[in-house]
Amino acid sequence: MEIDEREFKELVHRHKDLIWRICSSYRLSAAWTTEDAFHEVLCDLWSGFGKFGGLSSERTWVFRVATNKMISLSRKNSNQPTPDPSQQYEPHYCEEGYRDLLGLIEALPEPDGIIVRAYVQGFKYAEIAQITDLSVGAVSMRLSRALRKIRKLLKQD
Repeated sequence: MEIDEREFKELVHRHKDLIWRICSSYRLSAAWTTEDAFHEVLCDLWSGFGKFGGLSSERTWVFRVATNKMISLSRKNSNQPTPDPSQQYEPHYCEEGYRDLLGLIEALPEPDGIIVRAYVQGFKYAEIAQITDLSVGAVSMRLSRALRKIRKLLKQD
């Protein structure tokens, strides 16, 4: 299938903020910047763009592709040194509380981390269910448990 470059550029333009937030919410090795990760996500989006069948919303598909790439990069680079957390996140996300929250989300097992990230980005339970291939009920239960765990850890600090 022929990929329409203009349509792809429009998709990226519509979702660049979401992609950037996902990329900046994962801690990667010191060899990676958020911009590098962003470009890797764009490559995966380009590869899958012609195959996107519209079974989910465009935003849900972009979130899923970006999250899968970030998980892949995180696993691939798990034995590499990570940068100082205060230097990892982008300036508009550098508030200490936000960094702490990202650290707690990152510590969650998957798919709980994905579920919380999607929830924070404003996805509805049904959309998160599509992203994670879980039922809406399972998403609700896992999100509730993950948020309780995060609240508990925040109270301990």
